[in-house]
Amino acid sequence: MLLELFKTFFIIGFISFGGGYATIPIIEMEVTAHQWMTTEEFTDIIGIAGMSPGPIATNCAVFVGYQTAGFAGAVASTAGVILPSLIVILILAVFFYRANKNPIVQSAFYGLRPIIVSLIVYAAIKFAFSSGMVTTLSNESFSLLLIFIFSLLALTKFHLHPAVVIILSGLAGVALYT
Repeated sequence: MLLELFKTFFIIGFISFGGGYATIPIIEMEVTAHQWMTTEEFTDIIGIAGMSPGPIATNCAVFVGYQTAGFAGAVASTAGVILPSLIVILILAVFFYRANKNPIVQSAFYGLRPIIVSLIVYAAIKFAFSSGMVTTLSNESFSLLLIFIFSLLALTKFHLHPAVVIILSGLAGVALYT
């Protein structure tokens, strides 16, 4: 089990580009394919991982590993997801300053931007559906949509700090759902 966790998260860490949120769909596919947890359970993990300090992909690895195989699973999955980045960054650092001005390298990085955005949007849509936020028209789905809209406005229009928006959204959840 530990080797499987390490191997899976090593591959995720190695093929994932665009930051933690872009890795969420890949992690979710692997976690459900291995039947380590359901999409609904993973959605809860994303909420916790997103509110926890540190990179969300690493936090997800910790939670999935712990859920699957306890402390040793958390260590194995975390090492797996972190090690590829460390290796790649060390290799790239050696060549970065020479290759950075190359127009082909600049074009490749520019070309990767749309896929990163699409992976993040895909993750948001997937979790909106799996959380029941957009699947049915009910008072609960309407209130979830309102929390989403107010959170988005708070972040984009009023430039509130994300931590404040997270706390306010949690308080709204407590007020609406207890």
